[in-house]
Amino acid sequence: MKLLFLACLSPKTGNYTTAERIRSHIESAGHTCELRDVADFLSPSDVAHLVSQNPPFQGALAIHLFKAGRLLLDIQLPFGVIFGGTDINEDVKDEQKRVVMEQVLLKARFAVAFTEKLKEEAEFVLVSPQSKIYVQPQGIQTEVAEKFCWTEFLMSSGVRTDCVDELCVFLLVCGLRRVKDPLYLAEVFSEWHSENHLNILIIIGPKVDPALTAKVEAVVKRATGVFLAQERSQRKLHAVMKRCFAVVNSSESEGMSAAILEAMDLRVPVLARNIPGNAAVVKHGVNGLLFSSPQEFVHQSQRLLSDHKLRERVVRNGKLYVEENHSVKQEKETYQRLVDTLHKAQFSA
Repeated sequence: MKLLFLACLSPKTGNYTTAERIRSHIESAGHTCELRDVADFLSPSDVAHLVSQNPPFQGALAIHLFKAGRLLLDIQLPFGVIFGGTDINEDVKDEQKRVVMEQVLLKARFAVAFTEKLKEEAEFVLVSPQSKIYVQPQGIQTEVAEKFCWTEFLMSSGVRTDCVDELCVFLLVCGLRRVKDPLYLAEVFSEWHSENHLNILIIIGPKVDPALTAKVEAVVKRATGVFLAQERSQRKLHAVMKRCFAVVNSSESEGMSAAILEAMDLRVPVLARNIPGNAAVVKHGVNGLLFSSPQEFVHQSQRLLSDHKLRERVVRNGKLYVEENHSVKQEKETYQRLVDTLHKAQFSA
């Protein structure tokens, strides 16, 4: 089967990694899967024209109900959609977008939610047959780059100190866009750093939003103890994460943060903002810590620094949680089974 797969493909983002992994699952079952960026298309008619070319596509898949799903409304092929998170958590608040997303969901053969909570939310805010939505958590697999120099990474990020081994590095992994709220902790962290110069925050991720990127760069330039690192390949990012004291998530909205799960898999403690997408994964005090304000972030960080048993517990349980709930093998089987339904639908149409 020849399948078109649409997603937001900004390099080195969670969306890109997820799409590539799902594409490989589909192709390992013998299908052809062409992954394309939604930015390549201006309208649904552009996609309709593409799928009709020779040899024609026989089905389609999209990540994000609005950004990618709306582009499939003009095609006469069976397709499935994967919720991105911001579509259900944020875009439904816009009435025009919500109407379009309902049309996509009604036309789709299936939809995939990363969590039970996201499935419930989708069923609550959108008109759709419940049986159409499946829950499949993201599959997580980490690989640390062998050739990686921690000191060089710190220097390239603007960290100047002779106490490299004593530093307590908090790593905020996020693309620089509004929904990730990269500056949420900047002010309070800078104040905390002034009390203890060994505590630093490094923000790392692709510069997705130019205006926000300029703002982040300006704030980081003024703030003490807060740094902005150049994005890295997945393997190098995992090497950075492995060396950190904790991985941080301060997003306003999340579907399912791959960075949180990767940190857990790498046995690194997680501190995450208390929003539905994060709370669905992080159980406070069990496999990570949640915070609801910048001040609470500092409080939970101090707990993690002073309570070694707490740190050991969240690290141990985080690793177990990923092993038990985020199997790449299970994810692969689910998507292969769902694509088979598209294949069958093509012949029964």
